[in-house]
Amino acid sequence: MPRNALYASIVFVLAVAAAVVSFVQGNWLGVIWVLLAGVSSNIAWFHLRKEKLARAAEQQQG
Repeated sequence: MPRNALYASIVFVLAVAAAVVSFVQGNWLGVIWVLLAGVSSNIAWFHLRKEKLARAAEQQQG
């Protein structure tokens, strides 16, 4: 797993936890945490897909 994808996954988990805590406390600031979770999950997905495509290209070449 690429390092950037790992870091983004950790940020995703922490942002979801922060959003849950924020909403449970009745604070609408949790919306920002949800948005951060969405961005970080997209970053993780991008880097995982990039690595997968690089491995496929490497296997095709040799």
